[in-house]
This record gives sequence, structure tokens and C-alpha cells, in this order.
Amino acid sequence: MTNPFFIFLAALGRPVLGTFEFIGRPSYFAWQGLKGAFSRPIYFKMLRKQMIEIGYFSLPVVGMTALFSGMVLALQSYTGFSRFSAEGAVATVVVLSMTRELGPVLAGLMVAGRVGSSMAAEIGTMRVTEQIDALTTLSVNPVRYLITPRLVAGIIMMPFLVLIADIIGVMGGYFVSIYALDFNSTNYIKSTIQFLEPIDVISGLVKAAVFGFLISLMGCYHGFNSKGGAQGVGRAVINSVVSASILILISNYLVTEMFFTK
Repeated sequence: MTNPFFIFLAALGRPVLGTFEFIGRPSYFAWQGLKGAFSRPIYFKMLRKQMIEIGYFSLPVVGMTALFSGMVLALQSYTGFSRFSAEGAVATVVVLSMTRELGPVLAGLMVAGRVGSSMAAEIGTMRVTEQIDALTTLSVNPVRYLITPRLVAGIIMMPFLVLIADIIGVMGGYFVSIYALDFNSTNYIKSTIQFLEPIDVISGLVKAAVFGFLISLMGCYHGFNSKGGAQGVGRAVINSVVSASILILISNYLVTEMFFTK
């Protein structure tokens, strides 16, 4: 007869082991991918291709998102502050909100939907069609060839995207404030510059690098471990976008606490 104590231990240990496996597999995968960036061979052609894919081709969707976010933020801030006769704070709210939070988070979510899903679909298709096994047969390390360039490109290009998103978002708020809300242009620019500090921009760029790493990691991890044909690739795409989006929101809080909690 089975001992009830061992049944209890098994029931208790199963979710604990599952949690460690859930955290450990992506962590080890990330370590393997980043380790390839510091050893030869380095596939510069693949790195350049991924930098263009992540950075250049994501500019339209990130720019449009930032532009209208800045415009809406200016309108909503003006509506709220006008109740307290504090309309002059609109410029400060727009620039701080865009550089600290909205720029990095919205750009991260947009890139997760566009790039993360693309990575998962591409690598997942290679997995189910045995192209990754073919790379191994040809003595090419698939992690170093497929994963490392994407991780490095995500870390490098996301800060550039976020910096552009910050500029476009602040410009959107400026245009709405000047041409729709009748603000004085000189005073608006003066308020924007006066209250913006280097730490506000730096924190957003650090977030962007973290988000770029997480987006690339989730896209590559779920694609690399996909199985079950086309249906498995579809699940990998969904899981990559969902997990990247959740990790962006979690890491956003952690980085914010690191920079702005005394």
C-alpha cells in the first residue's frame, strides 16, 4: 500500500519542479544564446539582417503608435489639469510620461507583436521542417547561428526605436498643445526642457534594452522548442507574444523601481 506521506510529497513537489523547469529552461536558453556573442564564429551577416528587421522595419508602427499616444496624452492631460487651473503642467506630463513609460512600453508591445511573432514563426517552421537538424548535421551550431544574432539585435535596436518614439511622441503632444489647445510655443518648449532630466531618458533606454532582449528571447525560445507541425508553430507564435508582453509589463515595474525608488 502506498504511503500517504509520499503521495503528499509527490503532490507538493510536482508544481515546485514544474516552476523550476518553467524558469530554468528559458534561462539556460538565454545563457546559451548570449554566450555565443562572445565566441567565434560571429555571424555578422545574420546580425545585420536582424538589426534591419527589428529596427528599420519596425519604425512605421512604432512611430505611429508614439505619435498618437503623445497627442492623446496631451489632450487628456489638459482635460484633467484644467479642472485645477494647472494647464501649464501638460508639457511636463507629456515629456516625462513618454520618456519614462509610454515610449518604452508601447514600443515594446508593438515590437513584440510584430517581431516576436515573426521570430517564433520563422524558427518554429525551421524546427518542424527539420531545417535546424540540418544545420546541426552541417556542423553549424543552431543556437549561435539563429538565436544569438536575434538576441543581440534586439538589445541593440530597441533603444534606438524607443529614442525615436520618445521624440515623435513629444512632438505629437507639442503639435496638439500648440495648434489645438492654444499653448504658447516658447513656454511649452521651455517647460519641456526645464523638467526633463537625463535619468528620465536613460531609464527609458535601459527598459528598451531589457524589452528587446525579452522579446527576442521569447520569440526564439518558443519557436526553437515548437513541435507538432503547423499547429505547433501557431501555438509558439501565440505563446511568444503573450509571454513577451507579460514580461515587458513585469520588467517595466522592476526597472522603474530600480531607478526611481529611494
